[in-house]
Amino acid sequence: MKILMVSEDLPGSQIGGLGKHVVTLSNALLEQGHDVDIMGRSDRFHAGSADDIGFRGRLLPGFAFARPGWKESQLGFFNPVKRPVFARRVARALMREAARYDVVHYHGHLPMAGRYVPSAVNFVQTRHDQGSECVTHLRFKDEHVCDTRDVRDCAACIHPSPNSLRRAVSGLAVGRYRSEAAEAFARHKTVFVSDFLRRAFLRAVPDADLSRARVIHNFIRYPLLREQAAAAGEAKAGEVLLVGRVDAGKGFGEFLLQAQGWLPQHARVTIVGDGPLRAQLEQRFAGPQVRFVGWQPYEEVIRMSARSHVLVVPSVCEEACSTTVLEALALGKPCVALARGGTPELAAYQYYDGQLQLAETMPRLVERLAHILDRAPATVPLPDAFPMDVFHAIPQILDFYHE
Repeated sequence: MKILMVSEDLPGSQIGGLGKHVVTLSNALLEQGHDVDIMGRSDRFHAGSADDIGFRGRLLPGFAFARPGWKESQLGFFNPVKRPVFARRVARALMREAARYDVVHYHGHLPMAGRYVPSAVNFVQTRHDQGSECVTHLRFKDEHVCDTRDVRDCAACIHPSPNSLRRAVSGLAVGRYRSEAAEAFARHKTVFVSDFLRRAFLRAVPDADLSRARVIHNFIRYPLLREQAAAAGEAKAGEVLLVGRVDAGKGFGEFLLQAQGWLPQHARVTIVGDGPLRAQLEQRFAGPQVRFVGWQPYEEVIRMSARSHVLVVPSVCEEACSTTVLEALALGKPCVALARGGTPELAAYQYYDGQLQLAETMPRLVERLAHILDRAPATVPLPDAFPMDVFHAIPQILDFYHE
């Protein structure tokens, strides 16, 4: 097939989980003989962009997102026009190329983009987070999971004390955002990376038509993990690894605060990743048992994971389908996480009972971690295949393309 992938997260010198997902899928499809190009942001494009992201195909400059803020923060309300304008920009760019491809697959943050793509185009989008119904993509507010149904309440995510006018305008913006997303889902095929995401959208838009939607969990490139794990050396007792963007909702601060006084003497916590809260948390918590190492190349992260005793995913937000959890399971490592979002669905991919330890609260999570650290590191011979390898997911994705 001739496939055009589209994402505003690409290109970039350091890409997050969504961008890695697109590159992993695209490279795997290329290996299977398909013709795959990626369209991304023209304002980030340069001659070496494909090499920067590790893509072995052709990268196309498609659209620019200069000045994407539209002064929403200064004005204190979400603009009802802003996101549809950017969605139309993406749609226009991909439509210039769509006739050359059998399918266009969008991975991005503008769920209404499909509304601006004619129904005759074989258009598929993958929803990676709660951005289908939440303009901040997290459904997380005031350090808690947000479960409000009133779109006017969303104004509190752009202004600390919104007045009635700001509530009304933000409500219009979020209402339009959700209704246009629902139109896109009804018109074109949609992949949700967890059933949690599908159900979450239906809670926000109960009458949405998701008959053209399908749940396909995230995936990893298992042969690469297996290869890096073999080169990593033996697991070291007491090594606790956390990987991710150090930001609100990811739970790093909450975990470190709770873990104080609970960790055995031989334990050492390593936090891999950058983000707006890193400096603050490093200043407060770094010491003999806690270190922050910043962003690391993917292969090195895998080797660090393979050498660890246990991985912790302390997200207090509702993760859609955590790649870090999948990687831990594939490496045979015990993983401790909060029982939120799509994470409980991933227990289906354990090598052994109890490999994924789910906790209802952060104190209980730390208790489970301490219990794991009291035992010797688990050693599991890695099998030849893992069910969440990208090459296992491709037949499902191709079937959806053809549907």
